[in-house]
Amino acid sequence: MPTPPPADVIAPHDTSHDEIETRAEFDRHLVAGSLAGLTVQGLRLDLDPIPDLTATEVAGTLFVGCRFAGREVGADLVRRGANVVPPFSGLPYPTQPAHLYTPTDLAEGFADAGFAGMYDTRVYDHFRAHGGALPDVKEALGQRLHDHGVDNALADATRTWLATHGPQSVVGVMGGHAVPRGSAPYRMAAVLGWELARADRLVVTGGGPGVMEAANLGAFLAARPARELDSAIDLLAVAPDFTDHDRYTAAALAVRDRYAATVPQQRGPGLDWARSGGLAIPTWLYGHEPANLFAGRIAKYFSNAIREDTILRLARGGIVFAPGRAGTVQEVFQAATKTYYGTDGASGAYVFLDRAYWTRELPIESLLRPLFAASPFGDLSGSIHLTDDVREAVRVLTATA
Repeated sequence: MPTPPPADVIAPHDTSHDEIETRAEFDRHLVAGSLAGLTVQGLRLDLDPIPDLTATEVAGTLFVGCRFAGREVGADLVRRGANVVPPFSGLPYPTQPAHLYTPTDLAEGFADAGFAGMYDTRVYDHFRAHGGALPDVKEALGQRLHDHGVDNALADATRTWLATHGPQSVVGVMGGHAVPRGSAPYRMAAVLGWELARADRLVVTGGGPGVMEAANLGAFLAARPARELDSAIDLLAVAPDFTDHDRYTAAALAVRDRYAATVPQQRGPGLDWARSGGLAIPTWLYGHEPANLFAGRIAKYFSNAIREDTILRLARGGIVFAPGRAGTVQEVFQAATKTYYGTDGASGAYVFLDRAYWTRELPIESLLRPLFAASPFGDLSGSIHLTDDVREAVRVLTATA
């Protein structure tokens, strides 16, 4: 029987004191005369003011994804004891992103060239052209470096929230990607995200359309009255089907433009994005689906396996499962495995929205409840809840965190 890994294996490690991710941080160390032992990530050191590194201590420094004014600069750093992993040429994405994506980042290019010309689509087209899930060696290395950068940026982005609210305040929302905008399930998921964000929960989704977009939309408008959430959904409902890529994306951007300027920057340093859309964690494996543009921050991966594990690892405050098909069922039992064995520590509630769906159409409860009852950590079957009421779901998820 598998046992949980040691706590130090799964606990997030704060390495921020060893990493330089902004030019301002870099310049402070440069003035002090030493970068020894540090990691410099993704900086444009080829732009004015171009730094003079010739007298700076660089023994053991790792420069990854940085650009220099010339090849000789990088060669000199290596001669003096640094390690240099340059950005790969020909890639449309950063080798080592220092920050999570924003909706603006992913939608860049849409205004001029539509869905086909936006950053998110260009990266997906490149991904497909270079082997998709089975890339060539150069592409694989570039993707792995990118995804490590996203891992690192995600840890940085969530650190303040977790320190302030604790891991039990992060709630995952799973469900069908094909749920049309304006439908009853879409509205239910949007209200759920709205209620959770208003209750100081960080809403985390898989970053796709359907239920996932709806939950992030609700969190995006959490500071506004419920009637405005209804109005926003009505505006989105003119483009209900995500396969209509251009209309679907244009509608999302129009709603963002209408409400973004009036979404307040709420209390707490570094928490505005969390309270204005929450977090989305999508993957380019499903790049044929338009980007969810309502999350405050987007941790987009190439590796779907890393992405799915990351969502479940973060959602320690419970997971809501709205109706969905094979992908949602996979997530249910992937999460259940972690809970059964205590892989990531204590789990929150499992809330299944739509009792009839989860007991008759896909009777997951009948298998999940006896499984949880037999957990080596005791009877966990009480963590399973079925309801047709969004507000009951919110009460369950906010009862103990």
